[in-house]
Amino acid sequence: MMAKNEQNLRVAADWWMRLRDPAATKRTTQQWLAWTDEDASHLDAFERVTELATRLHSLGDVTRERLLAEFAPAQIRSRRAWLPMAAAAAAVLVIAGYVGWHAMSNPATSQSYASAVGAQRSVTLDDGTRVTLGGATRLVTHYSRNRRQVELADGEAYFEVVHDASRPFEVRAGDVTIEDIGTAFNVRRTGQYVTVAMAEGRVRVADNKGGANNSLEAVAGQSVIFDPSRSIMNVVTSDPASAAAWRNARLEFDNEPLSVVVANINRYRAQPLRIADNDLRSLTFTGTVKTDAIDDWLHALPQVLPLQVSEAGGQTVLSDARRTPEPR
Repeated sequence: MMAKNEQNLRVAADWWMRLRDPAATKRTTQQWLAWTDEDASHLDAFERVTELATRLHSLGDVTRERLLAEFAPAQIRSRRAWLPMAAAAAAVLVIAGYVGWHAMSNPATSQSYASAVGAQRSVTLDDGTRVTLGGATRLVTHYSRNRRQVELADGEAYFEVVHDASRPFEVRAGDVTIEDIGTAFNVRRTGQYVTVAMAEGRVRVADNKGGANNSLEAVAGQSVIFDPSRSIMNVVTSDPASAAAWRNARLEFDNEPLSVVVANINRYRAQPLRIADNDLRSLTFTGTVKTDAIDDWLHALPQVLPLQVSEAGGQTVLSDARRTPEPR
């Protein structure tokens, strides 16, 4: 029977290639996300493969052989130790072959990044752009000679973009596209609900389903909110210094639906919150939630909104306090 580590690395290598296939679709990304959600070890294996691929991308054949030797040394002490190293070696060989073929057949490159619940992760993209991922965030980059595109599948990310007029930088979050015009900005995606908060510079934000006329520009001190229930984008005033307050353990909400608030808090809480009554989902909340004091916020929430907090089945449940209990 194939060892679990070996199996995970082989599957991760396969996903690494599938995500970079020019024929890949949104469904491919969704299936990859589902696979990473199945088991924490899946994401670990994928990050391992991604690390190897990154190192292989710019290496020559001789150096690739040395890297292969690093993960599959000639002298091994036991059969048990050999299995995971052989799996890593297989992943290296698969990726090395793909990197070589892809470099000749298609100049575009892709990369996938993810963070765990309650964790932050900082990465530097090939062009020098710096991205900080919030908790439980996933994104995929697609870089070509003429364009730099990032797909934010879920969560929140802060972008410090290296501007290049010849290669536009775009972030796609559901039905919204954000195009950099020399900028640092934060994008938060909750399903199809998207918020763009400007720290500096300027971006162009467009509703992909709204046609050419449904776009606008935002500058530092502004935020753009796309609410899918109304299919409109609103521009509101915001504090540039708070554009990515979550990096300092503060989640900022400004008159946002409780369903959006809960979904974002769940990216920082091991025990998830659940809204039991649909009437609560559209209630709005304004305020700050500290990620290291979420329970304190929950304790105070019934004083702000007409709900009650209880524990059930390993979840924290928010239910409507206005509902009349059924007679026994």
